[in-house]
Amino acid sequence: MSNNYVTAIIVAAGNSRRMGGNVSKQFIPLSEKTVIEHTLSAFEKCSLINEIVIVAREQDIKKIVLLVEKNSFNKVSEIVAGGNTRGESVSNGIKASSNITEKTQFFAIHDGARPLVLIKDIEKVINRAFEVKSAALGVMVKDTIKIADDKNMVVNTPNRAYLRSIQTPQVFDKELYISALKKAEKEGKDFTDDCQLIENFGKSVEIVIGSESNIKLTTPFDVIMAQSILKARKQGEEI
Repeated sequence: MSNNYVTAIIVAAGNSRRMGGNVSKQFIPLSEKTVIEHTLSAFEKCSLINEIVIVAREQDIKKIVLLVEKNSFNKVSEIVAGGNTRGESVSNGIKASSNITEKTQFFAIHDGARPLVLIKDIEKVINRAFEVKSAALGVMVKDTIKIADDKNMVVNTPNRAYLRSIQTPQVFDKELYISALKKAEKEGKDFTDDCQLIENFGKSVEIVIGSESNIKLTTPFDVIMAQSILKARKQGEEI
């Protein structure tokens, strides 16, 4: 167990628009458990996580409370309502952390819709953040990426060797993150990615290579992929 106190902020307040249907994607069943149960289980079992704050849609909070109780997720300390944007939701979670002024030293911010994150990857990125103050999971980009203009014409092709697909958790020193958050709020800026928040503050984020299986569930196709990955893991495959 590390001497650093780490609070995980699980962001589960999205509107699930691209998933279709009226049910939050947090409650989609994946191998006998819901998406959010898989996500919370990984952080509950991770020895480096001391506390979990969940940020959810107002209408989902009661259901999440029941799932937390059902699974005995004892590290969950707060479940709070999200904001109008991802940035506002993360901010709500951080401000709701009961130990923010006394205990928390690092925030591990994670998408609730990434239920397949491996405990070893959570530990790897947290340990790196202990050293460099800000770190995020990411993977190499396999496809060739094109930058296009507003007419969908190719403008240029960035070198794939320098491209990374960023995942979560993204882990930050508390004082650094709060300072960066205050600067962004003062400037009226809102970011979809927490690394951007730190970049806007003039600091760098180190990318820790994670696993390609740590996918974010955004469309129905992603759910099919997730089911396949879980099936492979049940059969003993490391994926």
